[in-house]
Order: sequence, then C-alpha cells, then structure tokens
Amino acid sequence: MLIRTAALTDIGKVREENEDRFLRDDELRLYAVADGIGGLAGGAQAAEETVSRLHELVRATPEGADCDLAALVPAINERVAELGRTIDPNFGIGTTLVAGRIIGEQLRLIHIGDSVCYLIRAGALQKITEDHTVENEIKAKHGHAAMLFLNPRTRNALTRCIGQQGSPVPDVITRDLAAGDRILLCSDGISRFIPEDEIADVIAQATDPAQAMRSLIVFADSRGGIDNATGVAIFVDEV
Repeated sequence: MLIRTAALTDIGKVREENEDRFLRDDELRLYAVADGIGGLAGGAQAAEETVSRLHELVRATPEGADCDLAALVPAINERVAELGRTIDPNFGIGTTLVAGRIIGEQLRLIHIGDSVCYLIRAGALQKITEDHTVENEIKAKHGHAAMLFLNPRTRNALTRCIGQQGSPVPDVITRDLAAGDRILLCSDGISRFIPEDEIADVIAQATDPAQAMRSLIVFADSRGGIDNATGVAIFVDEV
C-alpha cells in the first residue's frame, strides 16, 4: 500500500502564538496533531513535548515489534505533566492529541481531546473520532435532554487532555484502509470553522495531499483565521 502525505500549520489571523504541533514521519508511517490548550499557560510547550515524546517512544520500539500507541500515553502524559509543574505549578499545562500509525493496511489511531480524524472514502466523509467535551460526555451519560441544563460557556470544555494529573484514557480506533482512501488529522482550527461537506470536497478534489492542506488553510483563514489551523493529510494509493 502506497501513501502520500503532507502536513501544514498556520497561526491564523488572531492568535499571537501558534500552539499547534504536528508529527509526520513517513518512514515510521506515524502521524499526529496536538493542539495546546489556550486557557492554560504553556500550550505550545505541551503540544511540542507531546509529539516529541511520542516520536521518541515509537522510534525506540524494537524493529518488528508491535507498537501499541495507547500504551505510550502514560509516559507521554507524565513527561508533559512534569514540564507543566515547572511552567505553572498551580494549573499545569495541557494539549489534545490525535495520532495514528499505518501498519500494513490498517490505520491504528489514538485520540484524546477535540482534535479530529476524518476518513474520506469515495468522496464521503466520516468523522472517526468523538470530541472529549463536556457536551459529548453529558449526551453519552444522560441523553440529549440533559443539554437543556448545560451552560453554553462550558459545553466545549475538554474532559480529557495530555498533561494533567492522572493519565487520560485514549480512545483507540482501528480502520481497515483501501486504495483511494483519504485521511485528515487536524486541530479544531480546521474542524470548527470549515463545514464537513467542504472538507470532503477539498480533499476529494485535491490531486495531492500538499494541495489539500494548502486549500484547507486558505479556507480556515477566509473564515476569520480565529484559531491556529493544523493538519496532516494522508492519501492512500494503489501499489
């Protein structure tokens, strides 16, 4: 199975710092996006430490051994939490993480927070991650009726992130891949401001992943560039 990939990040038009980070390693077929939490100090450092530690741990896995990404989360979280204790002893630091590795003809994904993985197949887009927000947690536990009592200010607050006390439990997702599939890992600077049908159109019409990422960044900026926008596009081709 052949893959073509591209990654791009953009500070946007409003933020003073880019707190997003990405990982793109075609040799390991390892890809990730981390979005530092802006409400805490050190968002950029949290995201940088997360993708760096992930990369370091996967590279240290013996050749031929099966690398369980979920099993790496405690070590990543402890490294970021340790850094957070020096940056802000009272509140620490935090970041989202969506990371995937292509093994054979499978995508093996872990997910914490509200960065997103989309799978586009035959032009149809599927969001294969579920945001870890107060809104979604309440819906899962109590149904949609409970949303009437939810404060709109807190509905998008994260319930899981890398860097806080206690290692977060990642969602673990596996998808079989087929020639023609397109995968997008992205921060919410893309997913919140570009409708899913437009994301699907951009990815489906792009001739290569670099073009897809450039177009998505342009779209995000045209919607105000309110947040940092980052993504990794992966195109699966026939051998």
